[in-house]
Amino acid sequence: MTLIRFDDTYGHTPYQKAFVDGDVYGVGYDAERAARKPLTMGMIGAGGVAQSKYLPAVTRLRTIWEPIQIAAFAEPRADHRDKVAAIYGGRGYADYRVMLAEEALDGVLVLSPDALHREHVLACAEAGLPALVEKPIARSLADAVAMCRAADAAGTLLMTVANKRCSPPYKRARRLIDDGVIGSPSLFSGKFNLGYDYVDLLEAGTIHLFDLTLYLMGTVQRVNAAGMKRDPRGSYPVDNVVLTLDFASGAVGSLITSASALSLKPWERVEVYGDHAWLAVEDQYELTLYAGEREGAQSWRPVVPNTLLFDEEFGGYMGLVENFCQVIRGAESPVVTGWEGCRAYELLTAVHLSLARRTSVELPLADPAAADAEVATWLKRS
Repeated sequence: MTLIRFDDTYGHTPYQKAFVDGDVYGVGYDAERAARKPLTMGMIGAGGVAQSKYLPAVTRLRTIWEPIQIAAFAEPRADHRDKVAAIYGGRGYADYRVMLAEEALDGVLVLSPDALHREHVLACAEAGLPALVEKPIARSLADAVAMCRAADAAGTLLMTVANKRCSPPYKRARRLIDDGVIGSPSLFSGKFNLGYDYVDLLEAGTIHLFDLTLYLMGTVQRVNAAGMKRDPRGSYPVDNVVLTLDFASGAVGSLITSASALSLKPWERVEVYGDHAWLAVEDQYELTLYAGEREGAQSWRPVVPNTLLFDEEFGGYMGLVENFCQVIRGAESPVVTGWEGCRAYELLTAVHLSLARRTSVELPLADPAAADAEVATWLKRS
């Protein structure tokens, strides 16, 4: 059997770094990265996701010689501004409009509350600035479309957060599919356990799985969903959903997602079946390939050394931010565009419509505003 080998996300295997280069902590001089054009970034929103994911990701990128800095950030809460400035530096603004007017920026990370994404992305487009906006891209399909159209009209870059695309197991799964290792994908299966009810099941959690579905399988043309509410204390109308998918390629698939289950391992699993071969990614951690009836399974997971395993890296945030920088420099193509984030939200909207109508829904949705209104009515009734 021929083993399939991969370099890791950043160009060298952990074994190479640790045991050949002697760079156990992965901080050795990287001439290629250090020679890149320095970029000055702004950030709108400095709350939990900024502090727990993006600022650490930027710090780690700087540690491995990526010339990027968060020079300014906008956050209305003074305590968060003071904390971020003390830990990470940068100039804090209470008003994002003042920051955009006064700072010379190369791009902006939009990490504000979902309902403000449209306002902030449109402001970036008007200022001619590239933007990377957190998931979900918006809280309505009409807003998502408006954001993408505004960026297109202004000729500015808009990327959305789909960090799992940059996580090594999913990135490698996509490479296996693209290389034809499992043949033509014919069946998709996915599950996501949220495990708590204080955030919206679909918009805040399962949106990741919707994006992975599109990333690994391509365009969805029909969805049929059913759901139920197990825990009456939750504010969301359903806390368990199962759905089936018809893809434009002719493939089929299914997803299950739950907010009343435990959010313990295994909490996320994706499977793609091809021609007498299939692959699975478990918990965004381990990729397993079953390449044939007579061949042993091959699996990849982080092993050595653990000093090179960072949540910012393995969670995909470093790769996403680095790709954003490289697209601004003109060196790479976006791993995920604004329109791809819009299509993930369109799939989410179609799931809502299917739950409300109790029937299948065809994609694409012809009238985003009408779809939003129907979903809003269903949410209120529920």
